[in-house]
Amino acid sequence: MFAFATLVALASATLPRVFAHGGVLAYSNAGNWYQGWAPYDTPTGQTTIERPWSTYNPITDPTDPQLACNDDGTPGALQLTATVEAGSAITAYWNQVWPHAYGPMLTYLAQCPGSTCDGVNSNTLKWFKIDESGLISGTIYDGYWGDGQMIAQNSSWTTTIPATVPSGSYLIRFETIALHSLPAQFYPECAQIDITGGGNLQPTAAELVTFPGAYSATDPGLDVDIYSNAAETETTYVIPGPPLYGSSSSSSPAPPTTPSAPSAPPTSAPKPPPTSAPAAPSSSSIATVAQYGQCGGQSYTGPTTCASGTTCTVLNAYYSQCI
Repeated sequence: MFAFATLVALASATLPRVFAHGGVLAYSNAGNWYQGWAPYDTPTGQTTIERPWSTYNPITDPTDPQLACNDDGTPGALQLTATVEAGSAITAYWNQVWPHAYGPMLTYLAQCPGSTCDGVNSNTLKWFKIDESGLISGTIYDGYWGDGQMIAQNSSWTTTIPATVPSGSYLIRFETIALHSLPAQFYPECAQIDITGGGNLQPTAAELVTFPGAYSATDPGLDVDIYSNAAETETTYVIPGPPLYGSSSSSSPAPPTTPSAPSAPPTSAPKPPPTSAPAAPSSSSIATVAQYGQCGGQSYTGPTTCASGTTCTVLNAYYSQCI
């Protein structure tokens, strides 16, 4: 656990501050922790379940050939594979604190041919979406998004592998899409897993997509201007990509569970230096914001006093967070 937390801390510390971008640094499943790829280190000797990726910068073109896994599609020389039980939860951890609170969260699976994903190029696979979260509440302009929920969950996202997914070798693709600027910013990363104890519900043709190919720059969920006048009253957001797995079959699996904060998230990732004076201690008559909750930003009308030990820190003009 110490080594894992140290890894997250070091990876977060090397994040280029000027860009405030990043990616998935680690995974957990059923009590097992897996370090992610270190994109700015030499690939020599790196061994992880995550496919190699090269940069913290976002992908901004939905036709980019690296859109599948933020790389050229090939596995690492010492690629590992995690065994994951169907019906279990798997969590991806981004660098802390993730700066982009406006946009959707998505998780995809792609089954590899044969008995392993080793040597399989991710650009040749068919992907199906098993989890998504777009605009949760409020308006497109200043609402609460899947990205915001990921931030509130210790910059992590938990997805449950559907129990109906057939057993086999898969790539799992966690993606966050940031809508604070146009064009939209894509942050995908992939890991190799072997799913065991699965079911027999294959994805339908309508649910299968390729990357690139699944998205278009003109998709309503990707060319939306969240700061426009129309966005101030718009409460409907169309999540990009195919329909959810199971939604177009006659036998639908259980609906996706709402992600919750993992029970044992990394605890020693560094906190950025506060940009404002520490909040005054709260009293029982003052509403307080819990750690990682929103405490300010343009059009925000909620409480601004952070829980003891945390500070309301400005991440951008539209989002301040208790950290």
